[in-house]
This record gives sequence, structure tokens and C-alpha cells, in this order.
Amino acid sequence: MRARATVDLAALRANVRALRARAPRAELMAVVKADAYGHGAVPCARAARQAGASWLGTATPQEAIALRAAGDTGRLMCWLWTPGGPWREAVEADIDVSVSGMWALREAVAGARAAGRAARVQLKADTGLGRNGCQPHDWADLVAAARRAEADGAIRVTGVWSHFACADEPGHPSIAAQLTAYREMLAHAEAAGIAPEVRHIANSPALLTLPDAHFDLVRPGIATYGVSPSPEVGVSADFGLRPAMTLSASIALVKRVPGGHGVSYGHHYHTPGDTTLALVPVGYADGVPRAASDTGPVLVAGKWRTVAGRVAMDQFVVDLGGDRATVGEEAVLFGPGDRGEPTAEDWAQAVGTIAYEIVTRIGQRVPRVYLHADSEPGAPSPAGPATLTTEDEIARTGDVSPAGNAGAGTAT
Repeated sequence: MRARATVDLAALRANVRALRARAPRAELMAVVKADAYGHGAVPCARAARQAGASWLGTATPQEAIALRAAGDTGRLMCWLWTPGGPWREAVEADIDVSVSGMWALREAVAGARAAGRAARVQLKADTGLGRNGCQPHDWADLVAAARRAEADGAIRVTGVWSHFACADEPGHPSIAAQLTAYREMLAHAEAAGIAPEVRHIANSPALLTLPDAHFDLVRPGIATYGVSPSPEVGVSADFGLRPAMTLSASIALVKRVPGGHGVSYGHHYHTPGDTTLALVPVGYADGVPRAASDTGPVLVAGKWRTVAGRVAMDQFVVDLGGDRATVGEEAVLFGPGDRGEPTAEDWAQAVGTIAYEIVTRIGQRVPRVYLHADSEPGAPSPAGPATLTTEDEIARTGDVSPAGNAGAGTAT
């Protein structure tokens, strides 16, 4: 296989259990947007459900509808809407839809009427992120309109929620300010007669470091996949998390070249002397950042190497110096770090980005292969040989939700 992203679903289940243990009084929403941060939405949704995630979250309604089509029957929410979106389809699929303004409420109501059933609506408050969500000065009007629509039977307000701007920077003054704003906006909604099933604001870093922000529901995204939300919060192992994805490729060519030989486009790298080059057949079309040219770390022949020269669309080169490698030998770009390989965070540091981007950008040209896809809910990682399953094989098995997990109760 030219390249593959191996996803350990046993690690993902263990991550979900570890995160649930950190917020024992709250339900857990596993965020599986962007194809589960590049890990594969359907297999990861199933594994998260098996480990006790009573909710799933997506950004777009299309992502949520696709999970329903794959058989998921539990609580499911999506939040990134534009005018003319598939409101009716979402209502018919019993998907919670997020509303941040009057236009969205009107379209949700219209979708509910077209579907002939009440829409499950969650009101989003902009408590300081300045992105999606309703500003405090517009909140009273939105709440009043939602309350009227609820009285008319068009909607059921199931949640009031918000999102942190700087929870990955412990001690940032905006954190306390946002919590205060959220409590005030929530109190206004409840005083107006809104009785949400779930109140939530905690993303991955808030789940890990801010127990006061847990409320009824926590929404881990990147932490579900075992990656720390930021070095400032801590490393994955600090929280009992294990990165689930390993990205590797088979070396396509090994050759000796003389000193002073230019390598890759632009000849930004020249060999310092006679050396051995290894060709790794993945590039920016596969999601390897072009910014990793001359900086990206790779484990080849038992040692960390650095990308030599520019990352091309389909390939890059590493300089092995006096070491040897063979065609077909594995080059590991990142993984959990157990074998001395780089991690996604190492790549993020090398190219000046965040680990979220590193795992999410791995393209569909790289097959996802799953370990322990058939593990029982709550079972530890098998000690024996790993079960290898492709995403297509998982998708063909149908139901995402394990038996008995078709709904979500109110958190206690």
C-alpha cells in the first residue's frame, strides 16, 4: 500500500471513556465533524457511541444527515447553517439544529412545518468568541421569538449553548468573562420559559481544565482522537489520552547520490556529501503540508529524519546520510509516539500550525485502515493481533449506533 492512515478505534474508545471520567455528571458529545477530524466519521461515530457518547456533533447538516443514513439513531446535533439549507431533512431525521439569529429560526420553523413535526432547536449565544452565535443585545428578541415558535408547536428548544475562544490558554481572562456571559444569557432564556434539555459550552480544553464549565454536556473534538488541544493545556498522556491515527507510507525508491546534488523543486536542499536518499510517496495532495519542506519530521530506518527539500504534490525525499533503507520499508510521518515516531503535535510545531490541522487535512487519497473495529463496547484493547478493517467495510455493515443507545436522557 502506497500510504495509509491507520486509526486505532480501541484507542478512540479509551479516549472517550477517559473524557467521560473527567466530566462524570455531564453527558458527552463526540464531535465528528470534518470526517471525524480526518479519522473517518462513520467508524469513529460508532466507536464513540460504544464507549458511551450519548451525543454526536457535526458542523454541517450534510455531515449529520450522512450519519443518519449510516444508521445512527442517537442524539445528533449540527450547527453550521446557511440560508436555504436542508432544514426539512434535518427535522425529519430528528437532528438538533443550532440557531444563532432570526433568519435561521424562521427557516427552522419553515422546515418543521414542511416536515409536519416540531424541530429540535438549540439556541447559540455569542458569549465572546465573535464568530457564530447571537450577540447579547439581540438575545432577548431571539429568545422571545423561539418561545413563541415553541408555544405554536413548531419547535422544541432542546439546548442553550456557546463556545470558548481561548479555553486552550489556561488563565486567559476571556474564559471567566465568557462563563459569566453564558450564565447570564442562559438565565435570561430560562426566565423567559425556555427549559433546555442540555446546556453546554465546554470544548476539549474546557472539558480537560474547567470543571465549572461542564454543565449538562461536554463537547470534546480533538481530544476524542487522543490529541491534546494545545501544548499549554498539556500533552495527551497527561490526560490519559492516546492519539488514534498513524500516518505512514511505503518507501518508493532508495538511491545513492553524490555530494552537492540538488533535491526536489527549486533545489533548496543540496546533499552535504555522498549520501542515500529515500523517496516517500505522499505529498501535499495527500495533506502533507508544503510548509513542511526542509522541516517535517519522519521516522525512517529507526531514526528521525527531516524532509529534504520541497514537499511536492505526490512525494518528498529524506536524506538518510550513511544509513540504509529498503524499498517498501515503512516511513512513519506521525503516530502516538510509542515507537519513537513523530506525533501530530511535532508536525504542528515544525510547520507553525496546530495539531488539529495536521490530522484533519489528510486527504481521501490516503486509505483509512481501522484497528479493533470489532471490539465490544467497553472492552480493553485486544492484546493479540490487530483487526484491520477499511472504512468501506465498516460502512457496509450499516448501523452506527450500538444496540440500546438510540436515545439520550437528561444529564444528572
